[in-house]
Amino acid sequence: MALRPVLLAALLLLLVACQEQTDTSLPDSLNPQTGRWYSEEQVQAGEQLFLENCAVCHGQQAQGLVANWRQRLDDGSLPPPPLNGTAHAWHHPLSVLLQVINDGGVALGGKMPGFAETLDEDEKRAVIAWFQSFWSEQIYGQWLQMGGTN
Repeated sequence: MALRPVLLAALLLLLVACQEQTDTSLPDSLNPQTGRWYSEEQVQAGEQLFLENCAVCHGQQAQGLVANWRQRLDDGSLPPPPLNGTAHAWHHPLSVLLQVINDGGVALGGKMPGFAETLDEDEKRAVIAWFQSFWSEQIYGQWLQMGGTN
């Protein structure tokens, strides 16, 4: 009988801990107006966040700053790629894009710092929404077929 209050207390603690975690779930449906996972509000919020945090390396319109983003720089690192659909960002699902934003690009051969402590989850998603808004319907459709929202 003494075990029952201990189990109840443990269950309560578990429920509280689960409620305090940040929601990192991925979208499970597409916007009916656009066919994309994000809203226009996210795109608008993402523009300013991108300009403040990303544009210095990825360009004002997510176009990249070097012609050959696949060629290593003199220091051996890879330059920041375009994110506007003309490079390889669309080959990566949303979960990977979020991971790169969180952890940075050093592990991938670049110099991008991590933004895990700089941007919250909604802000990271807004940044992705903004640069994905440049992706053509064809590129976005291919991204979806590759499991982009996973």
